[in-house]
Amino acid sequence: MSSALPVESIKSLSDQHPKPSDLHFQYGTAGFRTIANTLDSVLFRVGIIAALRSKRLDGRTIGVMVTASHNPEPASSYDDNGVKLVDPRGEMLEASWEVHATAISNAPTSDALIEVLQSLVQTAKIDLSKPANVVYARDTRPSGPALVAALEDGFKAMGATARDAGVTTTPILHYFVKAINTKGTKYSYGDDSEEGYFQKLSNAYKKLVAGKTPQPPLIVDCANGVGALAGENLKGYLGDALQLILENTSTTTPGALNNACGADYVKTSQKLPPSLANILQPGQRGCSLDGDADRLIYFYLDDRGVFHMLDGDKIAALVAAFIVELVKVAGLEDQIKVGVVQTAYANGASTKYLAERLPVKCVSTGVKHLHHAAERYNVGVYFEANGHGTVLFSQPTIDTLAEYQPSTPAQSRAVEHLVSLTELINQTVGDALSDMLFVEVVLSHKSYNGEEWDSLYVDLPNRLAKVSVPNRNAFKTEDAERRLVSPDGLQSKIDDLVNRYQGGRSFVRPSGTEDVVRVYAEAALRAQADELAMRVAGLVYDEAGGDPASRPKEFL
Repeated sequence: MSSALPVESIKSLSDQHPKPSDLHFQYGTAGFRTIANTLDSVLFRVGIIAALRSKRLDGRTIGVMVTASHNPEPASSYDDNGVKLVDPRGEMLEASWEVHATAISNAPTSDALIEVLQSLVQTAKIDLSKPANVVYARDTRPSGPALVAALEDGFKAMGATARDAGVTTTPILHYFVKAINTKGTKYSYGDDSEEGYFQKLSNAYKKLVAGKTPQPPLIVDCANGVGALAGENLKGYLGDALQLILENTSTTTPGALNNACGADYVKTSQKLPPSLANILQPGQRGCSLDGDADRLIYFYLDDRGVFHMLDGDKIAALVAAFIVELVKVAGLEDQIKVGVVQTAYANGASTKYLAERLPVKCVSTGVKHLHHAAERYNVGVYFEANGHGTVLFSQPTIDTLAEYQPSTPAQSRAVEHLVSLTELINQTVGDALSDMLFVEVVLSHKSYNGEEWDSLYVDLPNRLAKVSVPNRNAFKTEDAERRLVSPDGLQSKIDDLVNRYQGGRSFVRPSGTEDVVRVYAEAALRAQADELAMRVAGLVYDEAGGDPASRPKEFL
């Protein structure tokens, strides 16, 4: 195996995928994400990056997922898409390599690309004689096949061994990566096939609800995305254990993906997808996946037909309290410490509810921050309000559960349930289908309907807004993005505003992907939350040098 970069192969194929001269690409929390027809060169180079990352890690398998997740897919050639890399344990790409990915994607020519790659090989001390192994997949977007073809050229340029996992969910791709890398070890994560994934989840679910009254049928909004395909598969494995009614399953209809449906639509508009208006009945519960099935939002209609949303905060409260209860019944509260990780977007009422029961930590927005913080607990629960989250059981905790000798039947059952939860939960990344089954387990054990779950605590009214700015980098934050350090003086103005509202809380943070500043506000009353958000947005607009004549009328 060659110990030098295959320069001629890279240059020859790179010339077929030239970088647009007028664009700068940035690897962020969601990888690279932008207009699909500008991503050809990026996908080619991601193929090379994945191969080099694998070689750097002694040939361990790296994952690549082509998806734009919750973003809509306009019925035009300008649809969004994206790509992200997955490290061997199924987690997101190591942060230090985000910088390398950004530099490689922006090399202006094939010759410049070779220079950047050679620099990376030296600085990262990559042994090029090592093998390169990759597994890759895509969602249902029409731009996917062309982008995958460019990605495959990147693998080809490096001589990587690449496995095509086809069209599947982002969480299943993450599962594959961990399953492949733990195959044949004592810590095997599961069989590295879709069948292995569905078998693992469904078997664990059936164990956890054995002897319980079956849950009423669950309506699942599949966002017209790949979750519809996975949901149909899961239905077959669950059988009578849980009846799923799949809606919004049009995976081939142009422009349908995430359009007026899906988890992001429900969360941001705080209303039922119009397509479910004549389907969901009062008292019935439903849930929405997003386009690549890594986010989950629940909802129900009350007896008057009024819509109620159960978001990531509500899910975290439900599942964390359940785990704490199992640990206590098992008699393991001294050995297994459960903690919850949130971001500043978590509703203040959820933070209060959880903090009365277990440790709660706030971190900066972004799954990578949540995931790493959750790893510090024996059992770490993390959910963003947008519905993306999971539960992490540390390996010592899994070992403790395996070795523990219960002294009563109740302890024995609790330990069995905890072990089954480690199988049910996709611990590599937020997984809407896995999280959905976990929620259904807790509802079954507690005999809760949607309204009873919702009543665990009452959300403070909140409002999200965004302000377009010429330079989002002028806005810098601290304290897990809850306070601004620049522009100078703006935070004190926000503080003055917040103090005028009962239960008031507000923060602003620059977007990680576009030139906007995001504003979040809470208050005791809905009208006050709306007003506070718009007043803070007005402060941001003025600070950014916005034209007073063009100031949006809703910014107070």
